[in-house]
Amino acid sequence: QVQLMESGGGSVQTGGSLNLSCAASGNTVSITCMAWFRQAPGKEREGVANVYFAGSSTSYADSVKGRFTISQDNAKTTLYLTMNSLKPEDTAMYYCANAPPITCQIASWRLNRARYNVWGQGTQVTVSS
Repeated sequence: QVQLMESGGGSVQTGGSLNLSCAASGNTVSITCMAWFRQAPGKEREGVANVYFAGSSTSYADSVKGRFTISQDNAKTTLYLTMNSLKPEDTAMYYCANAPPITCQIASWRLNRARYNVWGQGTQVTVSS
């Protein structure tokens, strides 16, 4: 079993930056497909960015392309989300999640929250104007 724990959230002003981390523990050798999601109050949880460790291919939601970057460490036990040019609409609880490899092999599944079966507790990001 895999466990995930996010950190790095906080409060910033518009245009600022934050770096989120997600530490994986447990059966980390099985991890190949991971993603960041976010959920704002009253809204559904949405996919932000995904990475497939096999080949390091990535996918991004249109709303964050060019501003957010997903990456992992060499040991593939820590997932990162570098967020630049933050906007008030980026305010949300951010979660990392793990999915079976097939999720990353089908493009339409990569940011689909229903395809992920392991979730962290979340870290809050607040962007003020």
